[in-house]
Amino acid sequence: MLATLMLAAALHATPAADKPDWQTPFEKGNGNTTATYAECLEYYKKLDAAYPEVTLREAGPTDSGEPLHEVVVSLDGDADPASVRRKNRRVVFIQNGIHPGEPEGIDASMMLVRDYLQQKKLREQLQNVTLVVVPVYNVDGMLNRNRHTRANQNGPEQYGFRGNGRHYDLNRDYIKQESRNARSFAALFQRWRPEVFVETHTSNGADYQYTMTLIASQKDKLHPALGQYLQQRLLPALYGGMEKRRWPMTPYVDFDGPTPESGLIGFSDSPRYSTGYAALFNCIGFMPETHMLKPFRPRVESTYALLDEVIHFVHRDADALGAARAEADRQLLTQTLFPLTWQLDKAQVEELQFRGYESRTKPSEVSGLPRLYYDRAAPYTRPVKYYNTYRPAVSVPKPAAYLIPQAWETIIERLRRNGVQLQRLTQDATVEVEAQYIEDFQTTARPFEGHYVHSQVQLRPVRQPQQLRRGDFVARLDQPAARYLVETLEPQAVDSFFAWGFFDSILQSKEHFSDYVFEDLAAAVLRRQPELRRQLEEKKKADPKFAQDAAAQLDWVYRRSEYSEPGYRRYPVLRLTGNEQLSISNE
Repeated sequence: MLATLMLAAALHATPAADKPDWQTPFEKGNGNTTATYAECLEYYKKLDAAYPEVTLREAGPTDSGEPLHEVVVSLDGDADPASVRRKNRRVVFIQNGIHPGEPEGIDASMMLVRDYLQQKKLREQLQNVTLVVVPVYNVDGMLNRNRHTRANQNGPEQYGFRGNGRHYDLNRDYIKQESRNARSFAALFQRWRPEVFVETHTSNGADYQYTMTLIASQKDKLHPALGQYLQQRLLPALYGGMEKRRWPMTPYVDFDGPTPESGLIGFSDSPRYSTGYAALFNCIGFMPETHMLKPFRPRVESTYALLDEVIHFVHRDADALGAARAEADRQLLTQTLFPLTWQLDKAQVEELQFRGYESRTKPSEVSGLPRLYYDRAAPYTRPVKYYNTYRPAVSVPKPAAYLIPQAWETIIERLRRNGVQLQRLTQDATVEVEAQYIEDFQTTARPFEGHYVHSQVQLRPVRQPQQLRRGDFVARLDQPAARYLVETLEPQAVDSFFAWGFFDSILQSKEHFSDYVFEDLAAAVLRRQPELRRQLEEKKKADPKFAQDAAAQLDWVYRRSEYSEPGYRRYPVLRLTGNEQLSISNE
């Protein structure tokens, strides 16, 4: 392939005396070997020692006990994020090895950084770009090397494991940040605030002709200025560039039925994923997914090609990208309505020319029943439907600020780590706020990434005076982290802190009543409050099961009476919706 020839030419362009010394384990291993953690780190140490344009440094702890590392490549050697921003350079952030059994990006980035340092034509592409590379994100999984856990995958000979040292899938940890890896990443991401983020992966799923498939930030979830830029400029350039390199791409192959011919569905990247997290901060994200059944060499080479295309494009289009990002940042500060959940709009459909293999069935040697297979002797190119439009399902108006009691330190830690500007009350105050009571929710039957995740949250908002204490936290929404605040602190958001169970203690009642005692008290409450009596009667008419359940009716009255404990199911983060004057200080 052309890309293979280009990579070979790049190697021959290196001075002969240096060539053997600069070969990576992938190159020395005939294209079916991926670097070990020690080999990867040693290679970047060697680059750092040889080239002033490279800075290798530790970027925080991981659950393995080994540090996370960042590699910064800048023509003038400037590795300071604030200085880079002052110089108006775009930042491309590449993260590898989140799933170390999918190691293409690890090896491709080693060669890419070397070639950008050693080849003049490539060096020129860094004039407007600072490149930040995390060589290995899941250090824990990379140290857990084996040959068999990727049962669907064609090489390399050995590789790492998907889970980290605490058995977390780190690509579900970008919001909850329970691993040291995720906490270190968040701090690093916030220091750099890249314009483009790329995290390298390998796919699972159907068989087809493509080596490279691509997940991009879901266009409707990006700010419109960036969503349009992605659709109209960036994606056409990447798809066209890869086609010219003879690495044709398709969107990630997630389909609407048993096989791809049934139609592809755009990936819905909530903030638990890397691209969804990046979008919260107006950063365009990509997850390249090479096809697991292709040999390891072309998977690495296509990843190299795509990363090179991204850097080339950002260099060429630096001004337009910067303008789109700046416009998104400006408009975010005045945005008043924020979507929390999304629904695929199947009325909106595009058409793609898809290069696949015919799907067929044959008897299974295991069960004797029909089984699916893809016939590589029968390739096809035909149009398939592509559903890639999402509409907001639940949206909320932006409050002026969130009020967060100081007791919730795990929440405060996460907000600080993710760039939220916080203030603190300097004296006690009573303020009218919007409190939200959790009326209903669904919870997964089995744990997911260490949590029983909540969804379909139903709220009962109530305006009420609230006693605030000196030292409680105020998070105003007129700041760059506004969208992050909304999507973590609003309970109905898909990946909110409530959804992940960080507020579960409020879902258990601490006080209650004996039925025979409360019968008389409940009757007195209803006599004093005719409107509450009317609501009770309406609920009994609407819900026959409720009408026959005396205990449920007593509990219903109790929860709406002065006897109910005030904190039960009351979400502790309060919404400040007016212009109340508070005595506050910056942290």
